Amino acid sequence: MNLILLSGGSGKRLWPLSNDVRSKQFIKFFKKEDGSYESMVQRMLKGIRRIDTDASVTIATSKTQVPSIVNQLGEDVGISVEPCRRDTFPAIALATAYLHDVMGVDENEEVVVCPVDPYVDDNYFEALKKLAELAGRGTANLSLLGIEPTYPSEKYGYIIPESKENESRVKTFKEKPDEETAKKYISEGALWNAGVFAYKLSYVLNRAHELIDFKNYYDLFKKYDTLEKISFDYAVVEKESSIQVMRFAGEWKDLGTWNTLTEAVEDNIIGNGVMNEKCSNVSIVNELNVPVLAMGLKDVVISASAQGILVSDKTQSSYIKPYVDKMDEKIMFADKAWGSFTIIDVEDDSLTIKVLLSPGHHMNYHSHEYRDEVWTVIGGRGTAIVDGAPRKIKTGDVVTMAAGVKHTVIAETELEMIEVQMGKDISEKDKIVYDYDFDRLK
Repeated sequence: MNLILLSGGSGKRLWPLSNDVRSKQFIKFFKKEDGSYESMVQRMLKGIRRIDTDASVTIATSKTQVPSIVNQLGEDVGISVEPCRRDTFPAIALATAYLHDVMGVDENEEVVVCPVDPYVDDNYFEALKKLAELAGRGTANLSLLGIEPTYPSEKYGYIIPESKENESRVKTFKEKPDEETAKKYISEGALWNAGVFAYKLSYVLNRAHELIDFKNYYDLFKKYDTLEKISFDYAVVEKESSIQVMRFAGEWKDLGTWNTLTEAVEDNIIGNGVMNEKCSNVSIVNELNVPVLAMGLKDVVISASAQGILVSDKTQSSYIKPYVDKMDEKIMFADKAWGSFTIIDVEDDSLTIKVLLSPGHHMNYHSHEYRDEVWTVIGGRGTAIVDGAPRKIKTGDVVTMAAGVKHTVIAETELEMIEVQMGKDISEKDKIVYDYDFDRLK
């Protein structure tokens, strides 16, 4: 089975745990058997592997999310990187071309496309396999998975099938309705359009060539920023006459807000939190190293991270996005391919950051033009390279780099450092990357 997982969005409705770099699908909310937590994207990949160990999984995403994907999934997936955001049709066209031209997937093979972040169980992954088989029969150009509605939602578009059979031709599509109209659709057997569909690779590749002038994946990637921003539904689905839908009545939830998310997570306290017995329907999610105490609250979510603190009525938390949009925010934490960082202090002439490197990983070999840096090792062992000279480092060691000095660090064990940046013009753009043969240190 070939799967394309669409991983987009900034997840601002889950502020302050999400930001423009770490979207909701990378936040670790879900408890595993060993008591640790995993993210939506980790949970999704694990579910796919349980049903199909040989599944080829490609994540279509923006370049800002690539470090988080590598950090959480390693080399277990392919990544189709969008050079810029261009909505779902260009993203799916690029990912399909990637499968064909980079991964060598045959034009006659089936491809399943779905969002990376629904809350589902194994029945959903079984349904994806059946959807791929349905597409493989060739009875329609597109095969959709329609979710059996559990209430008259105004958040989703609706698929109107020709019959109430498990598999049916599609009569038409309806935009997001008001509640009364949604009730009418449901009484007629309508299904939620969850953005899950399957096709033979040649179908989308041919449609992409009809709508976009490009030679292959590499050419499409090069001209990606010139493409029209348009959804797959508008560009392809609503113009296709040969289309069928398969019903799905299993567990499927869109956990896009604090209200829906806290209904699905197992623990009402994640991180350092305490609440008294007078609290009712209260959720605490705390990524800070200081405790959160809740007393006598009802129907409230409290979330804290280096990005900020949210205290909200659970229902009202669904309306957070316009307020987050108004904030002039600096990214205070992010996953990187080599580990993660959290900004812990911001001054006019300095920035203090806690850096965590995973064992065996390293930063780029780089320099800065306008700032000095000091690393203080607070845990673990590794090798610092300053102006080409390697030096073993351990807890308590201090490494100093003046502006212009090339440097990097390689983690032997998990390596924790406090990095202090000092200068009049501290900027993320002030970075020059150089080639370095890391293998020669082994």
